[in-house]
Amino acid sequence: MAAQDGSEGLGMETEVGLKESEVLCDGASKGDAAGTEEASLTDGENSSPQVPAVSNGDDSDEGKEMVELKIIWNKNKYDLKIPLDGTGAKLKEKIHTLTGLPPAMQKVMYKGLLPEDKTLREIKVTNGAKIMVVGSTINDVLAVNTPKEVIQQEVKAEENKKEPLCRQKQHRKVLDKGKPEDVMPSIKGAKERLPTVPLSGMYNKSGGKVRLTFKLEQDQLWIGTKERTEKIPMGSIKNVVTEPIEGHEDYHMMAFQLGPTEASQYWVYWVPAQYVDAIKDTVLGKWQYF
Repeated sequence: MAAQDGSEGLGMETEVGLKESEVLCDGASKGDAAGTEEASLTDGENSSPQVPAVSNGDDSDEGKEMVELKIIWNKNKYDLKIPLDGTGAKLKEKIHTLTGLPPAMQKVMYKGLLPEDKTLREIKVTNGAKIMVVGSTINDVLAVNTPKEVIQQEVKAEENKKEPLCRQKQHRKVLDKGKPEDVMPSIKGAKERLPTVPLSGMYNKSGGKVRLTFKLEQDQLWIGTKERTEKIPMGSIKNVVTEPIEGHEDYHMMAFQLGPTEASQYWVYWVPAQYVDAIKDTVLGKWQYF
């Protein structure tokens, strides 16, 4: 009986001992985990992790000397920050991102036409410089050129119904003055590119001397007289009308339609025939071929 009681006591002590051991082990495990977590936090604080920098999407520009530019295109202004050692070609890519204007259709101006193979540093671009961009998107070209072609066809059809322009009274008073002494030489039946100098020695409708300067980099036609020079955006010219002068077919009379109706036509007389096609193509949006 005594042995039986002793066995029961021993069993109870053993059970209690096992439970205490489990508690101690559990506490030790939690303590180890807490210690590990604390050590992890401590290590994180001491390692001074890098704070992610705010990026504009071009990590390759980090650490480079930058220059801030003002991009001006189609009456819009854009702020652009670009590496000073970036090339003109790289600038065109950035302009494409800002405007949607493809690089191949851009004319970028900074003290003249900006070269693609030189860096902004080499061409001495300064901080805050204004960069002029000339060009139209493909959609703009389609939207502008198609109406011009339609208008041109309609005008030609209407002209066929009338007597030759050079016989009309409004033009005879200028043509009867005869060919200007300082008019540029002409070549009948030839087609040439626009000269590098202004076309001069011609008359306007009032009989005054007039010259035409084609500013391709600015997409403008400059009509100059003794009194002033009008700078006309080529995109605003609706149509161009030409006709050979009777008796002097190596020269043409030409009108630039500056508004929606024929009343806005600006007439120029004694235009050398070899430049007529080049003038029309330039003004009507095909100047990149010349």
